[in-house]
Amino acid sequence: MTSRCKINILLLSAAMCACAGLVAGCKPSFFWREADEAATGIIERQQQEAFGESSPFTIDRPVDTLRRRLMIAQDLPHTGPASLGSDQLEVIDHWPKDARPAVIGADASPLEILPDGTPLTVTLVKALQIAAANARDYQSRKEAVYTAALGLELESDEFRHTFAGAVDMMQTHNLAQNATVRGNEYESDLSWTKAFETGASVSAGLALDLVKLLTADRASSFGILADATMAIPLLRGAGRHIVAEPMTQAQRNVVYALCDFERYKRTLAVSVATDYLAVLQQADQVNNAADNYTRLIDNVRRARRLADAGRLPEIQVDQARQDELRARERWITAQQSYHQRLDRFKITLGLPTDADIELDPAELQTLADTARKRLGDAESPDEEADPDESADGPIPPSSEGGPLEMPADLAVRVALDNRLDLQTAVGQVSDAQRNIVVAANALEMGLTFTATGRAGASRSLGSAGSPAAQLRPEHGNYTFGLSLDLPLERTSEQNAYRTAFITLEQRVRSVQQLEDQIKLQIRNALRKLLQARESFLIQAKAIAVAQRRVDSTALFLQAGRAEIRDVLESQEALVSAQNALTASLVDYRVAELELQRDLGVLKVDNEGLWREYDSRQYASR
Repeated sequence: MTSRCKINILLLSAAMCACAGLVAGCKPSFFWREADEAATGIIERQQQEAFGESSPFTIDRPVDTLRRRLMIAQDLPHTGPASLGSDQLEVIDHWPKDARPAVIGADASPLEILPDGTPLTVTLVKALQIAAANARDYQSRKEAVYTAALGLELESDEFRHTFAGAVDMMQTHNLAQNATVRGNEYESDLSWTKAFETGASVSAGLALDLVKLLTADRASSFGILADATMAIPLLRGAGRHIVAEPMTQAQRNVVYALCDFERYKRTLAVSVATDYLAVLQQADQVNNAADNYTRLIDNVRRARRLADAGRLPEIQVDQARQDELRARERWITAQQSYHQRLDRFKITLGLPTDADIELDPAELQTLADTARKRLGDAESPDEEADPDESADGPIPPSSEGGPLEMPADLAVRVALDNRLDLQTAVGQVSDAQRNIVVAANALEMGLTFTATGRAGASRSLGSAGSPAAQLRPEHGNYTFGLSLDLPLERTSEQNAYRTAFITLEQRVRSVQQLEDQIKLQIRNALRKLLQARESFLIQAKAIAVAQRRVDSTALFLQAGRAEIRDVLESQEALVSAQNALTASLVDYRVAELELQRDLGVLKVDNEGLWREYDSRQYASR
């Protein structure tokens, strides 16, 4: 064996060892991290481009979620390991070793520290944070953004330098009639490709062969072959606007997914706040029903004493007793409605419905204080009000309302400037226009310039006796040419071209429809805000009237100047007024949040906390 062949064998052995080491080092967790780094980098860049700022983004959640902590701490029933998290699943057969990096930290945040033996008290701020960390749909929306980023990474990979390599080892036994030939063949090749956004592509390869006969004269030979190819489209398929369109669309899809996620965060925050306040409103109705039930018990006892004294007919005692029974039923129904709403709210937060949690009732008082501060003309039900004050006159204009009540035309302009879904719809019109350009290009004649070059020679057992090949570019084989593709059959392309125009018209109509819907939403939201404001002012006066009516009818009953029915009706009116006041408080606050959501100006961070719109931003417009 010549020294050249020995060197080549060593080179092939080194190449095989290097490949084996590379394969051993590429564990699944390595590719996991590579995908994460690529996706998160893309997302942060697109955030900066779309919103002018970026924030850390990850789809990995801590394994020690609040849901799991509640299930374990409160010993809640569950079906199996999947109820606690994917990290609790049993490892199945053939599960990849080192499948992913170490699980995310198991330490709970201060938000998730559970009290011992008592319900978890959840404030509104905590509810927003819990929803962002535990809500299942929230996680799915984040994963949609991540998936879109991986799609862009895949499209970008088309224009990167791509390397590939392979090593083959074969032993051949050729049992011919006259002779038996046995030999070993070793082949290794390395290739490189590069596609350019103009449409041009270049590829090159280097192949090394070593063959050795194990019979006859045991000859051996070394082969080396290098080749390169270049293709440049000149008409059809040429130009960055055509070739890079899939990557451009993938980039736009990431932006659309981010916009959809941002809008969903705002929608979820408003939904959490609405449900939270609805639960507190129901709890307030339970308290009002309990107070009413207690008062009616007292009324029955008072009526019984008056009837025993001959001052009240027996039929009025029965009326009082009937109202007492109805009040008890309403109280029980209110309690069950409260627990039902609370359970539904737990699902919104992504928590088990049987978890023991309670909401902070102080939030309702804070809401009332804030509403009275914003709508300063409203009387507190705990303060002295003038029930004789007239409520007639025209509805006060929006300038006399809360800080978010603004003229409809101004609100519409703010919404059209800030609605992310409208920006997405407008962007999709541009996508449809670019698609028409691509479809038109596909109808053109194809003309491609090609160039290839090859030097050296390969070896097989049949040429084992030949001298070792040499890489001599000056003796290579080179070809140049033009490839013409006549546009004789373009049925598929012409249909795609016509369909692209239909899609454009559909996208334009979608923008028009969404624009009109936004205007309707904003105008309705302003009407709802005004109605809730006036309802709050009216119910604040109604409570004062109802309370005076309860007090006066009780005195008149003692004096024999009223019937028990008057007392019962006055107390029913008081309960209705109390419930209506709480409902108007909640309605006004929800209307404020919904208006900010529909305007597209409610900012929500990654923890689910919002930053409300500063009305001074439009005061000077």
